[in-house]
This record gives sequence, C-alpha cells and structure tokens, in this order.
Amino acid sequence: MSQKRFSGVQECGHCSNSAPMEIVNEYSQLKSYDDPRSRFQWEAGTVYELLLCPACRGVTLRSYYWHDAAIDPSEVEYKVLYPASSDSPQGLPDTIQKAYDEANKVKAIDVNAYGVLIGRLLELVCEDRNASGKILVNRLEDLVSKGEIPEKLVGVANSLRNLRNIGAHATLGELTPGEIPILDNLCKAILEYVYSAPFLVTQAKKRVEALKKSAKKRKSGKSKKTI
Repeated sequence: MSQKRFSGVQECGHCSNSAPMEIVNEYSQLKSYDDPRSRFQWEAGTVYELLLCPACRGVTLRSYYWHDAAIDPSEVEYKVLYPASSDSPQGLPDTIQKAYDEANKVKAIDVNAYGVLIGRLLELVCEDRNASGKILVNRLEDLVSKGEIPEKLVGVANSLRNLRNIGAHATLGELTPGEIPILDNLCKAILEYVYSAPFLVTQAKKRVEALKKSAKKRKSGKSKKTI
C-alpha cells in the first residue's frame, strides 16, 4: 500500500480552511531532454495535482512547472486551477464584506447555514441603508420607495428571504447544493446594484477628473513653451 502524500498548508477554495491536504492524484507532463554535446540530461514540464480538503472533503486542482536542472523544490510556484476564486462585488462596506465572506466560508459545508447567513447579510444591507419597517419585507419596500433598489429587485430579495427561512426552520424542509448558485446569484444581484454600481460610477468620475487635470496641465505647459 502506497504511503499517503500531503501538500503544504493550502487554503481550500470551497470552505476557506487552511491545512495540509492529501494529494490524491497526480498527472505529470514531464518530458526528458538531453544535450548530445554535453551529455547533460534533464526533465521539464507541467505537473497537475488533485488535493482533498480534510475539512469539507472538497477537491482542489493545482499545477506547477518543474525543471529539475533549474528549479529547487522549495521554489516551486503553484497555480490553483479549481475552484476558481470567487470575486466578491466591489465597493462593499466593511461590515457587509465581512458578512459576505463569512457566508462564503460555510457555502460548501452546510447549505442551510449558508442560507441563514445570506439572510443575515440582507438584514445588514437594510440596516446599512437605514431602511425602516418591522419585518424584512417592509424594510425592502422602504428601500424601493427611497430609490435604493428597483422594485424588481424586491422580488429577488424576497426569494432570498424565503430560501433563508427554509434553511433556518427544519419544519420547512432543507436546502440542497442545487440552491447554492441561486442564493449566490440573487445575493450578488442586490449587492452589485446597491454598492458596486455607485462605487464604479464614483471611480469613473474620479478617473475622468484626473484625465481632465492631466490634459489641462499638458495644454498649459505647451502654452508656456510657445511664449
């Protein structure tokens, strides 16, 4: 029986746990080369490794380039190919970003917990935008009346709320991994409208102003040279 091999400390892209992972499979594209004049021989090529997370049992696919005559084992640079890093929406306030990250940490471990944390994130958005109302649906409607979110997004938010309720109450059933992309996409739709769009508009305005100032300076400099 072959001895198990483990990677160094690796962060899992599924659950964010950091620990050595078992290398469960390897595919090598190494090729042998030789120089007839010097009779020097070496191997070089790409190696792929499949790692197993000890926490969530999710798999990670990574690769590295190897050249046994030029690379020291301690200098190997790994590239994670799967899972792809999830990009969070831009421009999130710190509290919202923290809640979003916490939800993503349990996404691959417990779907119901993920649903509950996404619901909490929605509550934090309402709080951050000073929405009024006794229950979440009222607070969302208040955001519509203020122009914070379009009316169509209330339906999206209510879908999130309903899925959150299923995850929080055993009597309503259970969420399955199939609901993860739905929860994720619905959540991003709200965050991108409330935070990312205004953030990108602000960034664009700053860039335009910077370009205008730069153009003005260049024009001023040319005028002085002419004089």
